[in-house]
Amino acid sequence: MTTQLILGDCLERLKELEDNSVHSIVTDPPYGLSFMGKKWDYDVPQVEVWKECLRVLKPGGHLLSFSSSRTYHRMTVNVEDAGFEIRDQLMWVYGSGFPKSHNLGKAVGDNEWEGWGTALKPAHEPIVLCRKPISEKTIAKNVLKWGTGGLNIDKSRVPCDDKSKFPEGDYSTDTPVGSIRPVNRTADKNPDGRFPANFIHDGSQGVLDLFPDTISSKRSPKHNKKTEHTNTYTPAQAEYGDHNTYGDKGSAARFFYCAKASKKERNAGCEDLPEVEWKLQGLSGSVAEDGVSNKNGQGTVRGKSKNHHPTVKPIALMSYLINLVTPPGGVVLDPFVGSGSTGCAAVQDGFNFVGIELNEEYLNIANKRIQHLHLL
Repeated sequence: MTTQLILGDCLERLKELEDNSVHSIVTDPPYGLSFMGKKWDYDVPQVEVWKECLRVLKPGGHLLSFSSSRTYHRMTVNVEDAGFEIRDQLMWVYGSGFPKSHNLGKAVGDNEWEGWGTALKPAHEPIVLCRKPISEKTIAKNVLKWGTGGLNIDKSRVPCDDKSKFPEGDYSTDTPVGSIRPVNRTADKNPDGRFPANFIHDGSQGVLDLFPDTISSKRSPKHNKKTEHTNTYTPAQAEYGDHNTYGDKGSAARFFYCAKASKKERNAGCEDLPEVEWKLQGLSGSVAEDGVSNKNGQGTVRGKSKNHHPTVKPIALMSYLINLVTPPGGVVLDPFVGSGSTGCAAVQDGFNFVGIELNEEYLNIANKRIQHLHLL
């Protein structure tokens, strides 16, 4: 397992990497919102950057890139114009966002406008899932040649509580089209968990409150009847099977992967770095769980952190995304390393990692965090 961290502009440093040399790209690039006045967030990555990403990615390799709800369209068009095939949009939903909204009643000094603002509370970030075109005639042949082209469904399943109700057997997801799967062995009723969705959440109470409580129920008996004049099930009937579903109950959030962030992971490995004070202007609320306090009520959120990068993603989230699109032991590229959550996840899960970062201070933080996991 190797880790390579590169300082510099990714457009230039990517040119130093060989063609078809990485298996996947998982990244959290600038959103083009001028977040906290940072110059690096002035615009979304341009087409030229994504063209270089396309070049170094193996045919059939996937790119997963975060964006904001406001600028997702701009980033996705640039990715597509670079030559990638857009495959899907994943949604990362969380409960800790802060609205950067101006109080119009206070601004205009007129009670008539009291209660009016200029923005909504951010609660999700879209992730584009795209793929470099395959070089072979079929996905199967491409996978055999390059190790890329597919999604690791079983590795990304949403765990279920009770595996005992599932009999031993073949739960593979590669049943030929038109064939009949054995009853009780359908891909969406796998003992390793539910089929992964394009929706991911952070498990916070604010998100869980959005989902109703549900109970998995039995299928209707009509789905289990064999076809007339034959002793076999139709494909649709075999898909339903003759047994209960997962049989669990609770918040419907259990149908989706939950990527919780550890309260300690942000600064793990950065113990010898100085604490840096920072503040977010024009916000309301508090984020006390992250050690940040809002002393002014509404307006400014202040905090201190050794890892002072403003947009640190949970390692569990990056781990899930990496495993979805990267073959075991493959090379993961992140051209916008930031404070290194992608690299931490790659090292933790046994992948090789190449990361590029423009800001030397952030790269140092990333290196500290990644080396900390190397030593565990």
